[in-house]
Amino acid sequence: MSDSIFGQVVGVRKFTNGDIEVDFYHDDKITEYRYSSDSSRLGNFPKELTETLASTLATDICIEIFFGSDGNPTHIELEECDDDSDDEDLEDDEEFSEEE
Repeated sequence: MSDSIFGQVVGVRKFTNGDIEVDFYHDDKITEYRYSSDSSRLGNFPKELTETLASTLATDICIEIFFGSDGNPTHIELEECDDDSDDEDLEDDEEFSEEE
């Protein structure tokens, strides 16, 4: 059975040594995922998945990260996020129209 989390990338740090750190916002908290090319460092994410996550910064892309039974990431799914602020603006406009 696989487990997953759903959220968005809110920060990315790329280092000259090839390491990449990604801040992933989900469930009202931020989890840091890291890829490191240095085998002596703890890298908890595969390079390909980390680069894909990093590429979604400042976009309306939501990500679901899937983990295997061993707790390691197995794959990710990307989709366009719903923009709740557009829905709120529409509701505000409808309320204003009804008051007139």
